[in-house]
Amino acid sequence: MRILVTNDDGIHAPGLETLEGIARTLSDDVWVVAPETDQSGVSHSLSLNDPLRLRHISEKRFAVKGTPSDCVILGVRHILADHGPDLVLSGVNRGQNVAEDVTYSGTIAAAMEGTILNVRSIAMSQAYGIGGRGNLKWQCAAHHGPIVVKKILETGIEPGIVINVNFPDCEPDEVAGIAVAAQGQRNQALLAIDARTDGRGNPYFWLAFAKARFEPGNGSDLKAIAEKRISVTPLRLDLTDEPTLTRFAQAFAE
Repeated sequence: MRILVTNDDGIHAPGLETLEGIARTLSDDVWVVAPETDQSGVSHSLSLNDPLRLRHISEKRFAVKGTPSDCVILGVRHILADHGPDLVLSGVNRGQNVAEDVTYSGTIAAAMEGTILNVRSIAMSQAYGIGGRGNLKWQCAAHHGPIVVKKILETGIEPGIVINVNFPDCEPDEVAGIAVAAQGQRNQALLAIDARTDGRGNPYFWLAFAKARFEPGNGSDLKAIAEKRISVTPLRLDLTDEPTLTRFAQAFAE
């Protein structure tokens, strides 16, 4: 099995090294094509007005001056054009990608691009908690990742579906199980603007989430992570809402 590995945190990210380790438990034919720099939050963007610079780092390892989606396209259509990948693995992201993160995440977008190109694709992220980004428990993803990916592949991924996996912020032996969960929803009232002033008196702003108690919905990816369970969420590329489609079709036919 040929595996294409990518991420959105960049070619030097520790999560990418973790993902390579996961991939090598599945195959010895692993190719890495990742962004030169951190591309977190770029979602499914493509570099349409700038050239893509490709740097060959070592055998089967490349860095791209572009987005995660660019990396997957270059990997599938150029680097591996003669023999495409059988699987795209994206991550392991520094921080969870659950709820509304799905629409912002470059990690998930890379897996979506793989799905669009008819390659089975899985996105993986490692949550962190009180210790912050400097205290991620990569060992959780490293230990459980191969088990989860193998089970997903055995079960099968239908065309047009991308799988989103999140590992909780805990040691491997503290994981309480695996939850096949729906995409959750945060309390957007907690989204805040942190207004500041620079040294010249000019205003600037940070997006921030206020800290407050929040009870995630049952059956959601947010709930799974809060309960120290690995969340597995299948996402559809087709965003059409069928009930509203039918309702609008009836309304406009009148």
